[in-house]
Amino acid sequence: MQGSLFVRRSTSVQPEPQPVEADTSALPREITLVRHGATEWTKSGQHTGRTNIPLDEDGRNQAVELGERLSEMEFDTVLTSPLMRSRETAQLAGFGDVASAAYDLHEWDYGQYEGKTTADIKRDRPGWSLFDDGCPGGETAADVGARADRVLSMLHGYDRVALFSHGHFLRVLAARWLELAPEEGRRLRLDPGTISMLGWERETAVLVLWNS
Repeated sequence: MQGSLFVRRSTSVQPEPQPVEADTSALPREITLVRHGATEWTKSGQHTGRTNIPLDEDGRNQAVELGERLSEMEFDTVLTSPLMRSRETAQLAGFGDVASAAYDLHEWDYGQYEGKTTADIKRDRPGWSLFDDGCPGGETAADVGARADRVLSMLHGYDRVALFSHGHFLRVLAARWLELAPEEGRRLRLDPGTISMLGWERETAVLVLWNS
């Protein structure tokens, strides 16, 4: 196992990802997923991928509340998306001095649909679905699934991990943990400022907590 640092609060076409094949004994016992707090665009419903938008006042308050909920938990490592809204959430939750940025935790790249609402997109492209169709100039579900698989591989050897990241990415990550196709993340609603947890029931990967 890697050295433990117990932390307290202080559009290309990719092959369809296959189930994560790994020695389950090397995977974390518990992964805590933290979706960043609210922003101006989460409230307006605009797709926020690479745009580096900060938390709004409600989002900052959510981040502080997240810190209170996480304060009694211990983690071997804490990772965050490099984007401001995720890093700010980690900082306000009390993990700013221990959270390391990991590029693969960034949000889905929405390409030409960045900043647009689903209603905006469907006016020009009726029937569009993010999980089915992806984004021109951005990522498909398979692309995001490949990143999620890399993150899970990166966590081998740790016991308890916290990840601060984004709604669509964390939904895909959870699907991959469950050995489902990335598209199945569509079934996992995830609101801003929430905590979820991935874990095990015997040898089966499960959702322990979701969207709480």
